[in-house]
Amino acid sequence: METQEFIPIDVFCIQHGVEIAFISSLHEFGLIEVVRINEAEYIPVSQLGETEKLLRLHDELEVNLEGIDVITHLLHRVKEMQSEIQLLKNRLRFYEATE
Repeated sequence: METQEFIPIDVFCIQHGVEIAFISSLHEFGLIEVVRINEAEYIPVSQLGETEKLLRLHDELEVNLEGIDVITHLLHRVKEMQSEIQLLKNRLRFYEATE
């Protein structure tokens, strides 16, 4: 693994003014991925947007970790349902076109 694909947690925390414990808590809740390389912990670049979104929920809306977990779960369910609705619409169009 190349470290260019990752952001050190301590650097992220300094830039965003957040404690490392908060990032560790997000990881413990399973909300973000944290990678350990040579005794240092990193956030994958692919997780950066999600981590910043969770940080904004916590800081700007004062949502606790349990609330962030619930919100994340509900947003995931909404996306799944939107995909299912789109699939059903496509099927319906197909059957309407064959009549």
